[in-house]
Amino acid sequence: MPGAGHFEAIETTAHGVDPAVLAEAAERAATALVRGARDQADADLVSRVVHLADTEGLETLADLWAGAPADSLAGVLWRLYLLRTWVYADPERAAREFDLGRPLAPVAEAISGVEEPPGPDEVRLLVDAVLQGVVVGDFADTLFRAAAFARVAAAGRARAGTEAGASYSDDLSASRLLTLADQLQHAAHLELADTLN
Repeated sequence: MPGAGHFEAIETTAHGVDPAVLAEAAERAATALVRGARDQADADLVSRVVHLADTEGLETLADLWAGAPADSLAGVLWRLYLLRTWVYADPERAAREFDLGRPLAPVAEAISGVEEPPGPDEVRLLVDAVLQGVVVGDFADTLFRAAAFARVAAAGRARAGTEAGASYSDDLSASRLLTLADQLQHAAHLELADTLN
């Protein structure tokens, strides 16, 4: 077996950071953001949380949280920021897909809380409200709302693909959005059981 010096000389990642240390830092940051912020929530803090991906860049958050399991705080935050980034990148499509999915998932539509009619501004307001819920409000509720929004949008994406002659990539895209919804809903149940860490 090689000695300790051999292992110390190996760069563990492209950035030279031990993956275990990075994973621990990601979890600690997520815990501080979700659990610690509630004690000192003010308007500035809420705004910083909502706009974290804008100010720090999605790539930075990806470096921190993208590899985290879906049933961890870090993994949940990554999924919430991905959802917000998608809505802000293409709010017209997000609104169109949400609108198309409404008749297919009426319960999820009600849970999501998107205002009538669901236009680009309304879906942007929803994802910002969801991220505000990370700091103020019930975190499980926040996750249920995000999951419901993703579920309705996934149904709408599948419906749009069917109407336009769906391709494999359309089906895969709708499936990924549905998986995101399932992961957020599962995380919400873990939060209710006080086992989301």
